[in-house]
Amino acid sequence: YGFYTGFDSDNSSGDFSEANHKVPEMLDLDPHQSNRTGKHNGETEIQENGIKRHRTSLPAPMFSRSDFSVWSILKKCIGLELSKITMPIVFNEPLSFLQRITEYMEHIYLINKACSHADPLERMQSVAAFAVSAVASQWERTGKPFNPLLGETYELTREDLGFRFISEQVSHHPPISAFYSEGLNKDFVFHGSIYPKLKFWGKSIEAEPRGTITLELLKHNEAYTWTNPTCCVHNVIIGKLWLEQYGTVEIVNHSTGDKCVLNFKPCGLFGKELHRVEGYIQDKHRKKLCVIYGKWTECLWCTDPTTYETYKKSEKRGGEQKKKLVSEDDIKSENDEADDMPEIQDTVQFIPGSKLLWRINCRPPNSSQMYNFTSFAVSLNELEKGMEAILAPTDCRLRPDIRNMENGNMDVASKEKERLEEKQRAARKERAKDEVEWHTRWFHQGTNPYTGTSDWLYSGGYFDRNFSDCPDIY
Repeated sequence: YGFYTGFDSDNSSGDFSEANHKVPEMLDLDPHQSNRTGKHNGETEIQENGIKRHRTSLPAPMFSRSDFSVWSILKKCIGLELSKITMPIVFNEPLSFLQRITEYMEHIYLINKACSHADPLERMQSVAAFAVSAVASQWERTGKPFNPLLGETYELTREDLGFRFISEQVSHHPPISAFYSEGLNKDFVFHGSIYPKLKFWGKSIEAEPRGTITLELLKHNEAYTWTNPTCCVHNVIIGKLWLEQYGTVEIVNHSTGDKCVLNFKPCGLFGKELHRVEGYIQDKHRKKLCVIYGKWTECLWCTDPTTYETYKKSEKRGGEQKKKLVSEDDIKSENDEADDMPEIQDTVQFIPGSKLLWRINCRPPNSSQMYNFTSFAVSLNELEKGMEAILAPTDCRLRPDIRNMENGNMDVASKEKERLEEKQRAARKERAKDEVEWHTRWFHQGTNPYTGTSDWLYSGGYFDRNFSDCPDIY
């Protein structure tokens, strides 16, 4: 959900604006790793096969956050609601939360695999892998995405990947983002709404997920629903920021009654469970059909339950022997490190006979200087030539604060962010004075047909490109 999603508020007094802080120096960026297409931002090179080649680098490297302390901001806000706090822009990454949601689509090939399988068990395996992959891009992403303004939208059409996507910020308090995606071959529909609930625990900030995610495989007349795991950012007061996901994710196939239960494990005292995911798929009679295991930062495997149980028993016997070799000094040393970020010392232990369901994509070589973006994320704010003429005027790519931050103009970005928040406040006051209600443009509140719970549903019509009644938010 992004670091501190929901912090920036149009109720803020602006006491913590970027103008009150010194902007740190920029990091060096290898010029050879810069825009490899040789094109400026806004231009996209066409490959020989006619497919667009998206940019591989941001226009400017990220700024160092080393001169800033999150605690210096939070300690002034004790007792306030987290949604009322405005963080300095240096803690942001140059993407809107609507664009961050679009990163669910990075591993869309898993939806395509699910569509192609005749066996419902294999379809569920691919859907489970897709649900895990949807949070994988958050690994090491401790930058906060920009809070969408009310009425803000984001669209993405990727003909090479076979989908189009539209999202809208349908509520500001509480912040709710609705999205809808469909396959260009009319083979799937993917939609939902996200409104995480934030909790500040002193050393960490936790984003508890709210909202249902729905995937419909049209050819198989199947619908799957689930909710994402809880996301937590640690060491917000002192130390290196690190992120973990934990909680139980239940994916239900509403057509067959099959269910996949995935346990995103908390890291534990010594970090031995960090990033681990374990679970199983069961049929409507609760018979376990397969076991799934791996790490959400790395890969996901599946195997049959008998093989898994046999392996676990042998591993436990081996583990008891290893425990006898651990000294008290080793335990004390591990305990001293418990408050810091646990190191990842091993990869997923492979169980012979397992099938690989998913593996994370490699990140660009200069990713650490680009907010730890994936290659997919790097392309999301790209403004291609001629695109401005056809985009909705509410699209994230047109936000001047995000655009300036991406270009390295931090002072301008901060001033633009304050201007946009003030504009949003003024518009809300004007509506209240005239007793006018806000009307969403592309989504409406309704009932999820599979869960029976409240949901935001796509109203249709966005790609007809009639934007005459879109609000002026920038």
